[in-house]
Amino acid sequence: MLRLLTAGESHGKSLVGVLEGLPAGVPISPKEIAGELARRRHGHGRSGRQKLETDRFEIHSGVRHGRTLGSPIAVTIDNAEWEQKYRELMSVEGDADPDEKLTRPRPGHADLAGVQKYGFDDVRNVLERASARETAMRVALGVFCKAFLAELGIDVVSHVVRIGSVAVGGSDVPGPEDLEAIDSSPVRCFDDDAGAKMVEEIDRVRKEHDTIGGVFEVLAYGCPPGLGSHVQYDRKLDAQLALALMSIQSVKGVEVGDGFATASRPGSEAHDEISEGLRRTTARAGGIEGGMSTGEPIRVRAAMKPFSTVPKALSTIDLRTGKGDVAIAQRTDVCAVPAGGVVGESAVAFVLAGAVLEKFGGDSLVETRRNLDGYVAGLGISPGRS
Repeated sequence: MLRLLTAGESHGKSLVGVLEGLPAGVPISPKEIAGELARRRHGHGRSGRQKLETDRFEIHSGVRHGRTLGSPIAVTIDNAEWEQKYRELMSVEGDADPDEKLTRPRPGHADLAGVQKYGFDDVRNVLERASARETAMRVALGVFCKAFLAELGIDVVSHVVRIGSVAVGGSDVPGPEDLEAIDSSPVRCFDDDAGAKMVEEIDRVRKEHDTIGGVFEVLAYGCPPGLGSHVQYDRKLDAQLALALMSIQSVKGVEVGDGFATASRPGSEAHDEISEGLRRTTARAGGIEGGMSTGEPIRVRAAMKPFSTVPKALSTIDLRTGKGDVAIAQRTDVCAVPAGGVVGESAVAFVLAGAVLEKFGGDSLVETRRNLDGYVAGLGISPGRS
């Protein structure tokens, strides 16, 4: 079983991550991790903090001479501002300075529910861990999952399909070969015209001292039929993907394939008919039927709400005084949907890597690949890449 665990606070000394269960022999390069972390930091609408977060990381275990060992992989990512600004504030020893306590919870964030749940009198005890900064580690560990999948012919790519009211107009979807072009867009949009309008929308919202959300799409190419299962709810591939994507901070909705649009169609127009070669003639189901991959490209979308830290602060109650006030103002982004897509890639890659190992097993990459190749050869088909 593939397991992923993260630890650490947004302004703590470092983030910590452990990935357990990945087979031995997967090639990995620190340059790949640095590149993926850089992709997460970029995007029109990000805050100035992204220039400070150099994401200096270190692999502590599980890799030797550029290949995984099959043992737990441990990674840390340092906080560039720890020594200068947060050593005392986030110290593991001593007492908190009463003047440093945050007592004005932000609407839309984990702040209020968190202090109520754990009995805190300082919102910082909640917001530090609830912060989307945690996703940096998920991206770092996602590199290992992507590398494993790539060795098996499975590629994952994302792109932005909506920022606020601006959405892509066509139905074209990118392939793995289009990733460089997508990343060259300031909003990671595959449609140049829509991308330009998205940039304008973000700039408009910035001038109004507000924040804005949107939708990103993740596609996986090369998956064989049969990943996941129909036999139990928690083994369904679409259910696992929905959980992984919904766990990303600010994500409030997930759909597989045409998702909600399918709900308004008659049955005769809602499903993917099967043609010769056992291929689907359309892609409405998003490559998943009955909780299992079909061999067609997997397509999922996630909707991100606008950030809850709004420059023109929202109304709240000060927990110290019980009186009305405005929410605390943490440094924030105007829009992070482009970065959300990068995080979404890692979330999807982790789920697919786990599903591959559940289906084909293997303590080494060679063993997993042999099992996968034998299975696909027995089916007499090749995974869909169109």
